[in-house]
Amino acid sequence: MQFGTKWVERSRRLMRRTSMSSKIMEWICFTLREASKDQKKVVRRWKTSERDEIVFSARKQNEHGRYMSILSVNMGGRLSSNIFYGSSSKPRTLCAYNQNSKLHSTSLMGAEHYPPPWFSVAPMMEWTNNHYRTLARLISKKAWLYTEMLAAETIVYQTGNLDRFLAYGPEQHPIVLQIGGNNLENLAKATQLATPYGYDEINFNCGCPSPRVVGHGCFGVCLMLDPKFVAEAMCVIAANTNVPVSVKCRIGLDGHDSYNELCDFIYKVSSQSPTRHFIIHSRKALLNGISPADNRKIPPLKYEYYYALLRDFPDLQFTINGGINSIDEVNAARMEGAHGVMLGRAAYSNPWRILGLVDSSVYGAPLHSITRRQVLEQYQVYGDSVVRMYGNKPNIRDVVKPLLGLFHGEPRNVVWKRKVDAALLHCTTIKSLLEETLGEIPERVLDAPITEVPSGSTDMFIKVKSLLPPPYTVNEEDLLYA
Repeated sequence: MQFGTKWVERSRRLMRRTSMSSKIMEWICFTLREASKDQKKVVRRWKTSERDEIVFSARKQNEHGRYMSILSVNMGGRLSSNIFYGSSSKPRTLCAYNQNSKLHSTSLMGAEHYPPPWFSVAPMMEWTNNHYRTLARLISKKAWLYTEMLAAETIVYQTGNLDRFLAYGPEQHPIVLQIGGNNLENLAKATQLATPYGYDEINFNCGCPSPRVVGHGCFGVCLMLDPKFVAEAMCVIAANTNVPVSVKCRIGLDGHDSYNELCDFIYKVSSQSPTRHFIIHSRKALLNGISPADNRKIPPLKYEYYYALLRDFPDLQFTINGGINSIDEVNAARMEGAHGVMLGRAAYSNPWRILGLVDSSVYGAPLHSITRRQVLEQYQVYGDSVVRMYGNKPNIRDVVKPLLGLFHGEPRNVVWKRKVDAALLHCTTIKSLLEETLGEIPERVLDAPITEVPSGSTDMFIKVKSLLPPPYTVNEEDLLYA
């Protein structure tokens, strides 16, 4: 039998990889199996559920300092890319995981056809649902779309009704599921239940400042104070899916808002889990009772923290979020080195002017020739197929809601929205509502294709690199015992 093998030794100042022959590896495996039978020893063994990969870990110390040595042995299958590497000097729970190779291969093959996440639409509660994402995909084929946050408990306790929360049309790819929670068992179960739906990434919410989430749920942005738990959660999530995982967070909360504290969080989570992508909302959160809306306005933006992370963690991917409201500003951020840019309410309230320009201005594709009339015709077919699919939900108002920003800034937009509001009282289909109300919108607006209109600031990031905080220095002792 041929073994796929990999031996990795890593500390902050050392990375060594070694390949070995099958005979030597068989001997090492036998030795490690015997040593791992005694739980008091420093060698630990994890055997995956698929039975075709075994992962061992040993804590060591040499002239380079403390480090973990990890052996991944694949018995005929492909090597997992999600192996945890990290420094440690005391026993802790680590993660080793192997995914179903067939599912993983299929996922990777599909992912190759997706554009990079240079532009994404932020997860927004009660906004980025199936209806909005369907509309968004009609306008942009390349933007990455996020679901609204789903609490792990919602998924776990709705096992008989999962389609209502997790199902989506295949045209919505690339799509990211965002989940939240503070219970590792529920996070594991929720990820297992969500994986068959084929999301392209799973994101963990560490940035929501809502009192409902932070107060009663004890998750969201308050998890930034517990990076060890976040790392464990990311291990659990990654162990139960076959797609990449990521974290969305703020730059801090309340008095914990220094750049070093943000870096400690990023370092601990990335070094103790397979997380390699962080979405950074460039404001801190205030948990003094202010509303989520005020938390998007009152704390000052500190883009310099984001760009300093690019400097100090060159092996990670970072997406910038917060205060960016136009395609020109998206491109300005990317010109200064941003890996990706995430927009929220601007993409929801003005989808035609934002999403309509993503494919051409951000990804360099030819300008889309679709018109708003064509978008509405396609959306109407979708809308009438889902109205009251689950009893009384969704109702007509739910399905129409994402359309209300389609004519943002156009003549007669306000009059049209008033007429829509009146029609919702008696219309029973999307088709009848559009037939009754679209006469208020000029024909030239309905039939005009997308055009590139400059908007927003193109120099908002030019000076940010002169404001960068000092480089982050890892305090190994503090971090190891944190």
